[in-house]
Amino acid sequence: MRVSKADGSQTTDLQRDALLAAGVESKALYEDKASGKTDDRPHLAACLKALRSGDTLLVWKLDRLGRDLRHLVNIVHDLTERGVGLKVLTGQGAAIDTTTASGKLVFGIFAALAEFERELISERTKAGLASARARGRSGGRPYKMTPAKIRLAMASMGKKDTNVSALCKELDITRQTLYRHVSPAGELREDGRKVLARK
Repeated sequence: MRVSKADGSQTTDLQRDALLAAGVESKALYEDKASGKTDDRPHLAACLKALRSGDTLLVWKLDRLGRDLRHLVNIVHDLTERGVGLKVLTGQGAAIDTTTASGKLVFGIFAALAEFERELISERTKAGLASARARGRSGGRPYKMTPAKIRLAMASMGKKDTNVSALCKELDITRQTLYRHVSPAGELREDGRKVLARK
């Protein structure tokens, strides 16, 4: 069982009643009060850990179990490998019962859609990167060090009264980043040369 808010404005009463009516023992009920998008769901983790081969995991609705389609597919794949079934009691996923042939077929379609979604995202990412490269842009995070920062660091580090901590704060870099590019005497290092060589 799961509700998104832990402030008491939502209850699991409806889910609890449905699961008990379906034959789940009260001691085998697990309840989380967290958004479906969060990874931190300790009772779901405990439930999945407690399942043994031959067991069936019952959920009220499919969206009570997973964050998204890919997450659901991964959970069910793991359960299937362990010999555990999944049954959805109501809602859009009510046709899913992986202990039956038709339920396996329905979930197989879900899995195929998730794989298709992964492929589409991968293709779009690759196409976007190729398009950016064709326009002279490269992907990834922007560099912390710029040619202007390198020159300022070289000039400052060459002076004996320079406060290194203040300089790093001014340049918005760490001490390690500074020393990787410029020596304590203000001399250019290999990484610094690479930055200056970039256009």
